[in-house]
Amino acid sequence: MCAIFGIIGHYDQHQAKNALAKLTHRGPDYCGIEQRENLFFAHQRLSIQDTHARSHQPLKHKQILLSFNGEIYNFEALKKELDFPFATQSDSEVIIAAYLQWGVDFVHHLQGMFAIALLDADKLYLFRDRLGKKPLFFMQKKEAFYFASEIKALTPFLTKKELNNDALMSYLSFLAPTPPHTFYKGIHKLAAGEFLTLKNGVVKVQQYFDLLQTQPNTINTKEEALSQLETTLEEAISLRLDADVPMASLLSGGIDSATINYYAKKQGRNLQTYTLGYKEFKKYDERQNAAQTATYLGLTNTTVTICQEDFIQASEKVFNSLDEPLNDPAAIPLYLLFEQIQKDGYKVVMSGEGADELFLGYRQYFEYLDIEKAASLAHKNWLKKYFRANFSMNREWEWYKRIFDETLLFRTSGEKFTDLQKNLLLKRNVRDNESLKYLKTYRQNFEHSCHQDVATWYSYIDLNIFQAEHFLTKLDRVSMAHSIESRTPFLDHKLAQTVFSIEPKLRYEEGITKSLLKQIMTNKLHTTTLTRKKKGFANPYMEYLIDSQKINLIQKVNNQTGMFHKKEVEKYIQMATKGSFKQHVWGLYVLSYWIEKNLL
Repeated sequence: MCAIFGIIGHYDQHQAKNALAKLTHRGPDYCGIEQRENLFFAHQRLSIQDTHARSHQPLKHKQILLSFNGEIYNFEALKKELDFPFATQSDSEVIIAAYLQWGVDFVHHLQGMFAIALLDADKLYLFRDRLGKKPLFFMQKKEAFYFASEIKALTPFLTKKELNNDALMSYLSFLAPTPPHTFYKGIHKLAAGEFLTLKNGVVKVQQYFDLLQTQPNTINTKEEALSQLETTLEEAISLRLDADVPMASLLSGGIDSATINYYAKKQGRNLQTYTLGYKEFKKYDERQNAAQTATYLGLTNTTVTICQEDFIQASEKVFNSLDEPLNDPAAIPLYLLFEQIQKDGYKVVMSGEGADELFLGYRQYFEYLDIEKAASLAHKNWLKKYFRANFSMNREWEWYKRIFDETLLFRTSGEKFTDLQKNLLLKRNVRDNESLKYLKTYRQNFEHSCHQDVATWYSYIDLNIFQAEHFLTKLDRVSMAHSIESRTPFLDHKLAQTVFSIEPKLRYEEGITKSLLKQIMTNKLHTTTLTRKKKGFANPYMEYLIDSQKINLIQKVNNQTGMFHKKEVEKYIQMATKGSFKQHVWGLYVLSYWIEKNLL
């Protein structure tokens, strides 16, 4: 895993090198720069495959320059297809060879995670992987075009830091800014499955991959589904076990991490595992459950226990690593977990992101499926008027209102502030359903596809927004802050395509979360692991925030900005102290920190 950075156009050498240095944590092993008039093309390397100097980047071949962040897991297989004078054992060189053979279509041959910058003479290509595991940001100004793996390398080139309103509004709704938005006006990000071309100063962004292109209903029986899924899942995990450096794995008490470690062990890799715990609030941690799984699978497990002081002290480091607001309090304990993993000498970590979205692991998916049935009511005008006239902060009220209004019900599992809640909170008018504009492209893709089952929409939008822009942003930044590469086998694109080709009802007809995955792992994992209620990455963030009085920052910043109605802010904080709307308040806290640091 690495960092890419570049400038096409006029630049100041000192300023460019200082900006690149902000990415050292992503690649501390080597810094490479190709520099000439109107071109600064650079790379920070974290050596994972072929750690020899011959694989340092940027790689050069005739008029081609490559800076690549990620892993191509099928690079050995691709080598056999390509006629190229390979001089290294790395996956990076395969990208150049594939580009020479297939042009921009080379990306369709890659199996892995990647952010790629490829300069062919005067034409620049930027690619973000299919499911958004690796980030890629860009900015165009009159004098130059800039790109980087993290926002912090681009902010030095801003004339002025200004808040992007679309980032703010989509963040309040969906926990993170939706593509192409970032909180910094002028800085953009590629969405999952997109690529950018730059030639003669003209920027063009296109989509090269969409899960909805997968033909639906090609797998119609449960037996075939289980067979295909297990084969593809085992291959996905096996591919990600290849590394020339020490590897570890996260371990909770759930089925996802247990599945990864089961198949890793089957491949002869007994990975060191890590689990989080909390000193003051044992009810939140999964140490006991993880220990049971470790014992059953014969794994060595290390527990990392944190306290309020650890959490509060690390929070600022985490916010700085993220660059912009991300509403996920689990980022802080995860940062501390990776800190220990780095100290123990590991450079690669396996993690279970994506299983919930693919296998319907969230209980609320089934709640939404049930509520969708109300749309078929023949006489619902009275209910429509009733719900409109009797506002409630309750999320079920919002769900039924949408059904009776005949508007889109499911808007990601991460939806927090509804439009009506934002209208009450913000000192501006927010129309009901205004946030749908941030999902418009995805919804249009779904409606124009061959997929019709509503559960497919749930998985599709969650993979693109809730997973790619929220969970994967968190995982990338907190792992790379410690120079660790995180690998997510459930987000193998072939596994995702297999899921999308299954008769949709096979995923949910039994009314059980992760039904297909649980059936695959029956007789492989302990029954308690398969039947244990999902806990998620729960942590006592609100207790810490209140007890440390850090929560006061929200009102302090709001007094300076006047962004929110004071009484509404007070109401949310009061509700959070009683255990409700906690993540809403955490989102306001993270936002307040960023505003104070960047705008005040």
